[in-house]
Amino acid sequence: MDTPAPLKGKSLVLGTIALSLATFMNVLDTSIANVSLSAIAGDLGVSPEQGTWVITSFAVANAISLPLTGWLTQRYGQVRLFTASVLLFVLASIACGLAPSIELLIFFRIVQGAVAGPMIPLSQTLLLASYPKEKAGTALAMWSMTTLVAPVAGPLLGGWITDNISWPWIFYINVPVGLGAAAVTWMIYRKRETATRKLPIDAVGLGLLIVFVGALQIMLDKGKDLDWFHSGTIIALAVVAALGLALFIVWELTDEHPVVDLRLFKRRNFTMGALALSLGYGVFFGNVVLLPLWLQQYMGYTATLAGFALAPVGLLAVLLSPVVGKNVSKVDPRIFATIAFVIFGVVMFMRSHFNTQVDLTTIMIPTVVQGAAMAFFFIPLVTLTLSGIAPAQLPAASGLSNFMRITAGSFGTSISTTLWDHRATFHHAQLAEKLTVYDPTTTQALANMQASGMTPDQALATLNRMIDQQAALLSATDIFYASALLFLALVGVVWLTKPAKAAAASEAAAGAH
Repeated sequence: MDTPAPLKGKSLVLGTIALSLATFMNVLDTSIANVSLSAIAGDLGVSPEQGTWVITSFAVANAISLPLTGWLTQRYGQVRLFTASVLLFVLASIACGLAPSIELLIFFRIVQGAVAGPMIPLSQTLLLASYPKEKAGTALAMWSMTTLVAPVAGPLLGGWITDNISWPWIFYINVPVGLGAAAVTWMIYRKRETATRKLPIDAVGLGLLIVFVGALQIMLDKGKDLDWFHSGTIIALAVVAALGLALFIVWELTDEHPVVDLRLFKRRNFTMGALALSLGYGVFFGNVVLLPLWLQQYMGYTATLAGFALAPVGLLAVLLSPVVGKNVSKVDPRIFATIAFVIFGVVMFMRSHFNTQVDLTTIMIPTVVQGAAMAFFFIPLVTLTLSGIAPAQLPAASGLSNFMRITAGSFGTSISTTLWDHRATFHHAQLAEKLTVYDPTTTQALANMQASGMTPDQALATLNRMIDQQAALLSATDIFYASALLFLALVGVVWLTKPAKAAAASEAAAGAH
């Protein structure tokens, strides 16, 4: 089939808006629930830590479905698959909003994540086909803006909806956006459908992928509740994950049509670039989830205020991304990636000095600075990861690196919340040891509280809440400090890659978001 001519006039404008809205809706759903976790958990009667499954379930399902995009596209066509993906996403969003229990909500988030897999890579592919080749950079810049604005809008919108309406509406708002995007996309692009052909599906590889990633994610999420390896369930999950991974590697390296092309790891740039991208994103996303949880549970922030504290992250990202995109072919992308990790490290060091009296302005300053790191993070690292890869292998390489990145983000969420709880327990025990009836400061504090009208039990409960708040802060700052060190260590990983130019990877760069 001949490549269709670029779109013009009203069709180009409407097509760009429709594809961008679908992308915006998808990316929005990765961040909009972050500030609503406390409300969701409270409404459904579970702990906020269990509520993080609402985020991780979506991310894992989304990551697993990504490698299938190439096969599904050849089987059903780009336009049909994209439109179906958007409509199914809308249906799953409605089901999420109606879910009466955490179990059903997690199930529908898994469905939502699974059907969302093809949306981002196909929106970018259709958009590039809509513009002349010489305007590809402009198309990618416009596309990237939606993926950078969504994380800004997500916390603000999620917080406002949670405080002023109710949390199910963070899912219901997808309905008009999704229906509009699907209708306009079908109207404009249905005559530009790609050729289809029947291909065998690597069902065994896909099954093993689901088993090992699913078992590992459940192990990370349930480990804290079940006392880790003192539990037979956790040991069994670890064994299943390890066996699943081993069998998956063997099968994918020997199958004729693997669902994931592991041979890409023979390339040093792909291996080191994908590793830096995934680990960096995992640490970043774990902190993105942790910060609003701490603000709402221990600092008295509403969902709206927590969203407001997180929103400025996109300001510098939006301003600097076009500059980075324009210069990534002129400057060694390893320099840009190094700048990103150094800024991320500085941001985490700033947060590691927070205290229980920290004000909103102090919280927002590192958030604003973090936006600069985001601008220097995605494009250069994707450029390095995909450099030197043949055009025919770009979809597989982009799919695999995205799978690694999104999975790492999900694991980062589970690990950061688990460590936060573990370190808080440790700090609580240490602080409580120093507060005894023989300590004059403790005795004086309890006496002052009782003098203000509290009973002895109320005074002790108040003191315990103060210890809880301080322990949660110390635990969070421990994680921020460790994250800073990890980001700086990733600079070394970046410089294990070879110098790369953007030319070979420019058409896949947007997919990293």
